[in-house]
Amino acid sequence: MDSLATWISRLFGWSLLFLSGFVALETLLRKLFNTSLQGADELGGYVLALGAALSFSVALIDRAHIRIDVLHARMPVRFQALVDWLAVLSLAVLGLFFLYVGWFVISDTMAYGSTAATPWRTPLIWPQTAWYVGLAGFALLSFVLLAKASILFFTGRHKALADAFNPTSAEEELSEELTQLKDR
Repeated sequence: MDSLATWISRLFGWSLLFLSGFVALETLLRKLFNTSLQGADELGGYVLALGAALSFSVALIDRAHIRIDVLHARMPVRFQALVDWLAVLSLAVLGLFFLYVGWFVISDTMAYGSTAATPWRTPLIWPQTAWYVGLAGFALLSFVLLAKASILFFTGRHKALADAFNPTSAEEELSEELTQLKDR
């Protein structure tokens, strides 16, 4: 899972670097030569939409979704397991909701043959499909993790569930940063 999160993060990072270069080139061309490549804002919207959809999966893998862990750490392990299982369940429901609402966007785009209202006139089905695939990846990942959490929860392996799904503590984050620093 960590390699998947790393791959997604790098893909989004490279996309943002490319977008930054494109915007810088666009700015220089406008200032120096009074011409434009056009579409920097359109491309930026596509990169950010796909990046947002992919970041849901990265946050899920890294256990980075916001939870109030001040009380969580002080709870008994069984209650921590219940809260963690409910958190994973709610993320799976959120993934289903994204798929449900996103499908209406996709179906409307297909029905109307929508294109971007920019000089590129991009058929919107292409960037929206990439966005939807990102959302589908999050939904699929959330259901895989829900299955894992459910097996651990309903077989009474609460400590294993807590270890796998508790929010990352400050100590864990510090340890991970120090390990990454050594690897550099």
